[in-house]
Amino acid sequence: MNDGRADSRDRHPGMPARAMTENSAKHAPDAGGSAPPRIHRHEPAPAAERPVRTGYRRPAYAALDLGTNNCRLLVAEPASHGFRVIDAFSRIVRLGEGLGTSDRLSEDAIERTVEALRVCRGKMEARGVVRSRVIATEACRLAVNGAEFVERVRADVGLDLEIVDRQTEAYLAVTGCAALADPRAGSVVVFDIGGGSTEIAWLDGAATNPSADPTLRIRAWDSLPVGVVTLAERHGGTEVTPLTFEGMVEEVSERLAGFALRAAPAATAPHFHLLGTSGTVTTLAAMHLRLVRYERRRVDGLWMSDAEVSEAIDDLLGTRLQQRADNPCIGRDRADLVLAGCAILEAIRRAFPSDRLRVADRGLREGLLMNMMREDGVWRRGGFR
Repeated sequence: MNDGRADSRDRHPGMPARAMTENSAKHAPDAGGSAPPRIHRHEPAPAAERPVRTGYRRPAYAALDLGTNNCRLLVAEPASHGFRVIDAFSRIVRLGEGLGTSDRLSEDAIERTVEALRVCRGKMEARGVVRSRVIATEACRLAVNGAEFVERVRADVGLDLEIVDRQTEAYLAVTGCAALADPRAGSVVVFDIGGGSTEIAWLDGAATNPSADPTLRIRAWDSLPVGVVTLAERHGGTEVTPLTFEGMVEEVSERLAGFALRAAPAATAPHFHLLGTSGTVTTLAAMHLRLVRYERRRVDGLWMSDAEVSEAIDDLLGTRLQQRADNPCIGRDRADLVLAGCAILEAIRRAFPSDRLRVADRGLREGLLMNMMREDGVWRRGGFR
């Protein structure tokens, strides 16, 4: 999900977690020795069987999110109230390119993605990862050759890629960024604009306990089968006119209508606000801040007023493709997609009017990491700095 920029290596704050199945980073040799050793998925071991931290080396964990547009990896070690990123990788692979008109992953897209996954595997090995989870989302869910692609990744790269369902993706998005919700807010609408789908959830009730599982507050959720890649392919993303943009907004609004009806009470709650995680919202934040280069520390957690969001979208609508490509906070690989993302955001804003939007440069991978570390009880052992 999110954009293709390189990740900064920051300390991430602690976030509530939800128990999930994990991947082990133990390497089992394959017969004949010709294929790479695989990282196998397994159920977490009982606490008594887990290795005890020795005090001189923290365990390394990895989370990989393979979306319709991006391949993104975080490698992290536990810290006092969360984790510290020790390595990261992000590359736009456009795995779902053409899925708007076809039902298959193309060979070119597969080749680009396999190469990116090899880089990720190398980073995981170099960092001595002890546990990982490697997930794929909408492109692999939709493609008729999605399972075939998973087998190819297992054979060629040695990663056990797990295709997660839409509910899991929505819950991971909430887990990854809910810590940024205003604790006074009676309701929050959290959304994650991806390449092939958009996850959205209504969190009800104020966050009185920061360590509580935020997914327990979900009153309604949905996964819309529309993202920046699929929407741009249908409507065009190179030269977007106001009429084209409005057509994209209308399509998303129609798909959002059912959820908007179920979650209508959200916008009436005290201190209600939107909380967005995606390359779209981080790009708008960077433009609002007039950044000459992307800075995660300034973007993650930024509050934007409704007027500031509107101004940033209008500014983007006034640009040509080359201008967007030349913007270092957008880049050539995303220049034809960012306005489709703005259309999705605009549909959400119309359905849930709010004075405030909080920007999250975090999401599925952070949720995966917190889940794994929480299950392993790394913070209960203490002693992290």
